[in-house]
Amino acid sequence: MLRRPPAVTGGFDAGAMAMGVAFAAIWSSAFTSAKIALADAPPFLLLGARFMVAGLAAVALAWLLGQRLPRGRRAWLMILFFGFCQNSLYLGLNFLAMTRVPAGLAAIIASALPLAVAAMSRGFLGERLPALGLAGLGAGFAGVALIMGGRIAGGADAAGVAFCVLGLTALAAATLAVRGMTAPGGLLMVVGLQMFVGAATMAPIGFAVESVAEIRPTLSLALSFLYTALIPGVLATVIWFRLVARIGATAASAFHFLNPALGVGFAALLLGEGVGWLDILGVAIVTAGIAAVQLSRARAAQAARSGA
Repeated sequence: MLRRPPAVTGGFDAGAMAMGVAFAAIWSSAFTSAKIALADAPPFLLLGARFMVAGLAAVALAWLLGQRLPRGRRAWLMILFFGFCQNSLYLGLNFLAMTRVPAGLAAIIASALPLAVAAMSRGFLGERLPALGLAGLGAGFAGVALIMGGRIAGGADAAGVAFCVLGLTALAAATLAVRGMTAPGGLLMVVGLQMFVGAATMAPIGFAVESVAEIRPTLSLALSFLYTALIPGVLATVIWFRLVARIGATAASAFHFLNPALGVGFAALLLGEGVGWLDILGVAIVTAGIAAVQLSRARAAQAARSGA
């Protein structure tokens, strides 16, 4: 089984910094690589194939490393729920959205995940946020609203924006449901199995509403498909769980600060998507909001430890 690396309790952790930046860069690039693949393949068939390839790669590697299938009803329910919310709903809705909206806009909305998790924690779990956290929530959502409003006014598809928001909600719910849980059977094995959940839902939908004839076998499709399936699909997930195990969820979530700017940057650099002043202002506000929420949580956690 993969062993959890020792937590670093003090001082500058260069390894954690490298992992966090790598995760943010890979996660942010996934929207651009998906947009490139969607130019030559329909979303649901593309996702079904992506999940199958990523799942087979992860499970095969996990088996070679000695990881085995998890046991127990709770473990399988966790895998099914997280796989359905993250892969079927979040990625399914985002891939559908990106047939209608720019990749940069989808990346900005998805970057609000820490804000959505904090809002749902307060609304459904009764988690109290200090004034700084509440201000960060308000600012973050205001920044997203500013970007969405400007893009819709500029002609962005409202349905595509709604798909992104629904996908974000599904991922936030999954994050809340599984936080604090361990990876039964081994991390790579769980990553692979939840990929199969996505394949089992996306492929049937794809064959029902799309046609294989819509797929154009181009080099750009092949390269973007392999990158999306193996790098954001498997590697980024493993890096994220390793990072959380190393420095904790609150500190790891701070690397989401990089996602809005990186997502827009990749889309502008590789796809030539335009960036307006409202986008820049909105990204700055969203980043500040995420920072405020995470800072308030870090202070609350430190206060709780000091009082224990």
